[in-house]
Amino acid sequence: MEHIELFFKSIFIDNMVFSVFLGMCSYLAVSKKVATAVGLGAAVIFVLAITVPLNWLLDQYLLQPGALSWLGAEYADYDLSFLSFIMFIATIATMVQLVEIVVEKFSPSLYNSLGIFLPLIAVNCAILGGSLFMQSREIETLGLAFNYGVSSGIGWFLAILAIAAIREKIRYSNVPAPLRGLGITFIITGLMGIGFLSFGGMLTGGDEEEKPATETAINVNELETEKAKELADNTKIIE
Repeated sequence: MEHIELFFKSIFIDNMVFSVFLGMCSYLAVSKKVATAVGLGAAVIFVLAITVPLNWLLDQYLLQPGALSWLGAEYADYDLSFLSFIMFIATIATMVQLVEIVVEKFSPSLYNSLGIFLPLIAVNCAILGGSLFMQSREIETLGLAFNYGVSSGIGWFLAILAIAAIREKIRYSNVPAPLRGLGITFIITGLMGIGFLSFGGMLTGGDEEEKPATETAINVNELETEKAKELADNTKIIE
């Protein structure tokens, strides 16, 4: 259940685009065609699925205070957390270069259509945000970190795919001149963000602990006693 909850929460509730508005540069620039949006979205899923677990390992066994204790007791006091940004970005840049090489090799047309935005995944704040959120939320296991990376990528993929489909259709619509282009795109993005916020209550049920039956019975008896006293007092007043 923990994996399922994290999966759906990362896609719909904590969506990278509609919840925290990360990765907006690529989201706006590469969402003019569905085919291009699908290619970039798949690349983002791949990069997040690899970098988030790798950065989790780095954080657990290298960067956290006391993480070097596995090397010996003399290393237990070392704190390398100040290297988090550098290590995370290095891991992301390495994986983005790998993705760029693979895409250029197997899909030159997609590589040309993505243009400069494919290597710019390395500085896409959604990619770095995935690793930083993983660190700040203290995800406990490698499996959950992989789940979070994949689900966050799927959320970003759905966002860019949806806006690309809308922007393809909106070309044939009579949009007012001042709103054409990025204006109407920002408005649609805001409305989609409001729509995704409606999923906020999807996973909040059942959080309250059930009160024991004995406690409930005691509360009922106390309430009945108070009502009886109040009735007796009212009777005396009337008399």
